[in-house]
Parts: sequence; structure tokens; C-alpha cells
Amino acid sequence: MIRLHTVDVAGGFLTVRASGAAAAKAALSGGAATPEHIQLLLRCAVPKGLPGVGTELRFPDCSLHVLPVGVVMLTVARARLTTAFADLKPLMFQPVPVDSALRTLFSDAVAHVLAAARGLDPHGLAHHLLGLAELVLRSALRAELDRVDAVVTRRREAVEYMREHLADPTLGADRVAEAMFISRRRLYQLFDDGQGVSERIRGLRIDRAKALLADPAAAARGIGEIARECGFVSAAHFSRTFRQVVGRTPTEFRAG
Repeated sequence: MIRLHTVDVAGGFLTVRASGAAAAKAALSGGAATPEHIQLLLRCAVPKGLPGVGTELRFPDCSLHVLPVGVVMLTVARARLTTAFADLKPLMFQPVPVDSALRTLFSDAVAHVLAAARGLDPHGLAHHLLGLAELVLRSALRAELDRVDAVVTRRREAVEYMREHLADPTLGADRVAEAMFISRRRLYQLFDDGQGVSERIRGLRIDRAKALLADPAAAARGIGEIARECGFVSAAHFSRTFRQVVGRTPTEFRAG
């Protein structure tokens, strides 16, 4: 039985889950396993006059279940999908944005199935639902991979801008966002891996400082000069920050 509190699907988003004994065991143990079934959950308004909450169409390799709070769950046997489970991992257990065209297609398909289920051949209907799941998964996967690729490209561009302007002590999130013609909020979204923009800039400055301190050609350059080239406001600030990150002072690091 599916309880209400287990269904948490934001509007406009697809949730893809693994189900079955193998998936449950893997979740408990922290291991990896190929699931027996894949569940697709999407908010889908069921037109008035059609079977509503609690309606379930069940077939050997798939099922369609109308859940509370306007969510439809389509469950398919993983073995019947042509898309490998490894390829689906970018979609698993996270809200995936779905464009309006795909949401409309899914909603219309579900409405038609619910309206005509009694008069349709069960084998043909099951095949139709499997095809619907395949279409939604492939479309969502392509969109998600395109989105990730775009994020990676923009993140790389932001980092390159940071590297080019490290010597400027005023370099910060506002400058980077303005240079990339995006909002500060969007810039922070690009770096959602736990390391913020300020931390990223500091890390790049420390990396450049380490390279200069280890470069024999820069042996005659003083600590203050290196600090300025790396964007630190003073040699003292540079030394404190360097020691916090590296565990040694710049002088100790240079000495080896």
C-alpha cells in the first residue's frame, strides 16, 4: 500500500525511483543493485468523470496507479526497458524538470488510457504503457544531460574568468556574475557542489601561490609580491590564509 507521506512530487518535475526487493536491500545496505522495477511519478490532473484516486491498472510488466495529491505512478519492469539502468542513474531519486510539452503528452496519454481501459486489449495496453514510460524516460534523460552539460560549460567559464582576474583583490561573486551576464543567484547555482564562489576563488589563489612559490624561476620574488599577484590585500593576510589552507606558511612551503 502506498501511503500519502511517501509521495512527494513537485509540480513540473518527474521523480524516478527504483523498486523491488533488490533495490530495497541495496538502499538498506548502502550497496548497489539493479532494481526489478522502475517507477515514474508525475503530477497529472485526471479529468473529471474519469477514474480517480486509487485507480490501478495492473499488468505483468507494468502498472498505472492514480495516487493522492494529483500524482500518477507508472511502474515498469526494468528488464523491459531498452534504456540501461546505468544510463538512467542521472534521473534517479531526484526531482527532474519536465517541460510542458512532455507533461501534456503524459497527462493526455494517462487520461486516454483511463477512459478507454475497459475496451482495450490488455496486452496492447501494457505495451502502450511500456512505450510511454520509455518515451518519458528518454526525453527526460536527454533534457537532464543537456542541462548538466550546459551547467558544466558555464561553471568552466566562470572558473576561467576567476583565474584571469585573481590578481584583483576585489574579485568576488558580483564581479563574476556581472561578467557572465547572469544573476548572483544563478552563479551560486552553478557551484552547488558544497564549495561556494568565495571558497572557489580563495582555492584558486592558493593554488597559484603554491605554483609560484615552487617555481625556481620565481625564487627571487618576495612573499609580498606573490601575495599581490594572487589577489591578497597584504602579505600578512596572504600568510594567514595560506597557513589555514596548506598547514604551513608561504616561507615554509617555499623552503620545502
